[in-house]
Amino acid sequence: MEYGLIGERLGHSYSAEIHRAFGAYDYELVSLPPEKLEAFIRGREYRGLNVTIPYKQAVMPFCDEISGTARKIGSVNTIVRRPDGSLYGDNTDYAGFAAMAARAGISFDGKKVAVLGSGGTSLTARAVAAGAGAAEIVTVSRKGDVTYDDLSKAADSDIVVNTTPVGMYPHNGESPVSLERFPRCTGVVDVIYNPLRTALVSEAAERGVACTGGLYMLTAQAARAYALFCGAPLPEDRLEAVYRSLLASVENIVLVGMPGSGKTTVGRILAERLGRTFVDLDAAVEQKAGMTVPEIFARRGEETFRGYEREAAAEYGRQKGLVIAGGGGIVLSAQNRAALRQNGRVYLLERRLDRLETAGRPLSGDLSALREMAARRQPLYALACDTAIDNNAAPETAAERIREDFYEAACH
Repeated sequence: MEYGLIGERLGHSYSAEIHRAFGAYDYELVSLPPEKLEAFIRGREYRGLNVTIPYKQAVMPFCDEISGTARKIGSVNTIVRRPDGSLYGDNTDYAGFAAMAARAGISFDGKKVAVLGSGGTSLTARAVAAGAGAAEIVTVSRKGDVTYDDLSKAADSDIVVNTTPVGMYPHNGESPVSLERFPRCTGVVDVIYNPLRTALVSEAAERGVACTGGLYMLTAQAARAYALFCGAPLPEDRLEAVYRSLLASVENIVLVGMPGSGKTTVGRILAERLGRTFVDLDAAVEQKAGMTVPEIFARRGEETFRGYEREAAAEYGRQKGLVIAGGGGIVLSAQNRAALRQNGRVYLLERRLDRLETAGRPLSGDLSALREMAARRQPLYALACDTAIDNNAAPETAAERIREDFYEAACH
């Protein structure tokens, strides 16, 4: 092995995909139990390593030289074997975190910053904020001077940074704090990248607060590691291209709209064209309930159906790289909207009311009912979606417009 990532558990890592996309070397993932770490490092059958939890501090004694940045943060996440065989340790998380915040338009200069968490990543965030001129930095932890139960010393923070694992897969939907407790907040940074948008980031977006998840940090710190491995920086346009390609590969495409607007038809066409798995949430509900949607409404009522629907939105919304068609009323629940947006770009399919299919639709049996439903739901569709797509022509046309928009959005 020339280059790779070592850690104890690496099941959900994107590192190999990112480094291989840089195109300069092969890259492997190596899961190591603690008792084998020293032998692996001292064996030196590699040219460069990235290091993840729980070994970022454990590898430091094996390094012959450690960068000032790594010493300041107190951990090493990149090791380079020099031509003379000596090991140089550095920390590229600093560069990755700084690049992530800058790309989101979040400046720490003169701001009060609340950093949630007190671990290694918290040290990185605090170092970046201090280096960027933060006026004050408050660390929030379970047992420190400022705790989650008493945020009075942090409530006037301008920027909130989450470095805890709260909200990370598989615990999607959880959040370490509510932004209601930070009325002055103008920026949110969350280092979590799975899901793409945590509950904290989603709350910030709904409030119109500048925000970012951690996927760009992951890519940017890998680019800094590339520079250490290869002795030359990765071109900026290559970094952006790799990030956008990764984002497009993992982000879901989610279709919402009125009953009968063509979500299933367009979704199937789109999934086939993109080579993706298609998921119809109504079909998933029917499979679990053992009866059709109209039968669920007739025998068990709408409330039971909505319960099944929430479960389906939560299950498939946390997955990646899918095309998902939601039921017409999926947007009625804020919980569903958040579940589908966490890993998805959401499209609203629009079709004239007189062209909507009504057969077998429990709540939209005639045009009058459709008009009333559309009036109630339109604000929620607008809140849920990223882009509206006209579907009054052929479904293939709508599918192509979504495909074009999805990849155009991934390039900007």
